[in-house]
Amino acid sequence: MFHPSDVTDFDHAVVMVRDRLDELAPHFEAQGFLLSDKSVHNLGSCNRLIALDSTYIELLGWPPGAPPARKEIADSPFGLEALVFRTYDAEATRQRLLDEGFAANPVQALTRPAMVEGKEIQASFQTVRFAEQPLPGIRMYFCQHLTPECVWTPRLMAHPNGAERVERIEVYAAEEQAVAWRLGVVADARVEEAAEGWDVVLGNLRISVIHDATALIPRLGRLILQHKDSLRELNTGL
Repeated sequence: MFHPSDVTDFDHAVVMVRDRLDELAPHFEAQGFLLSDKSVHNLGSCNRLIALDSTYIELLGWPPGAPPARKEIADSPFGLEALVFRTYDAEATRQRLLDEGFAANPVQALTRPAMVEGKEIQASFQTVRFAEQPLPGIRMYFCQHLTPECVWTPRLMAHPNGAERVERIEVYAAEEQAVAWRLGVVADARVEEAAEGWDVVLGNLRISVIHDATALIPRLGRLILQHKDSLRELNTGL
């Protein structure tokens, strides 16, 4: 479905719903998004997806009344909280990150059941996560899809609200240039000056790092979607 290129692509954005996935999913459906069925990972977390052209939005959490299933998300706040970049070779990506001085963990296998054309199969991924995040305040990792057909299902990409793709994601930072360059090194992507700050230029979208003197620790801001008729901010309701 997707093919390696010289430019890193964005894979997906994570909206953390903690133990309220069942409660909050209807909020997104009421906005006109089609959501995948709820799936449970082999690591104990659960999700539902909004599949878009070349990217997706993951509503991530864990079963109600249960403790957080994964250490790396136990303290994650509600709302947009993670940026995930695509890799086609998880081991090579991990080695590049180690060579750059980042604390990259060993490649991790992630699976979950998925329904494709009426049949249940195992969706499989390999992820490269960090023992220490490259930027405080923003969770990041890399994802290699071994079964992309389990995510980008045509029937789930025809959203009634006309949503097509992610146009850009905003990051707010007091030191916007330094943060943008750091993101660029992590993603192996070009960085260029923009009207409001600095842009990290990925193959399928831009991450705009915007000056905010109060953001001494960088934070994720708006996620802007291209709909058929307009650009719209994702309303997480959180």
